[in-house]
Amino acid sequence: MATPNKAKKHIVTSFHNLSAELQEAVKQQYPLGFTEAMMRVDKPNGGFFYAVPFDTEEVAYLVKIDVKIDEHRPDDEEKDYYDDEIKGADEIQDDGNSEMSERTDDDVDI
Repeated sequence: MATPNKAKKHIVTSFHNLSAELQEAVKQQYPLGFTEAMMRVDKPNGGFFYAVPFDTEEVAYLVKIDVKIDEHRPDDEEKDYYDDEIKGADEIQDDGNSEMSERTDDDVDI
């Protein structure tokens, strides 16, 4: 005799709303973090959230995970992080009199 097909409840909840035991079980299921299993869920109002699946015998959870999104600003691409001007370069400009200016590539200190 076949067992009746009992459908699981499907619940969407925040990780923080789970009991301590369920939180620990979720952490054990994803010991290396949620990155590989995380999915983006789009809501009808245009919003979205990130979640991971988690199943128990009775319930299939979609657990919302708080994600900090690094907002990319186009201004950041235009910043010149590699300024060719070195501050203080004028003060240390080689005047030809220093010991370093007299050395050649063939000179070696022993």
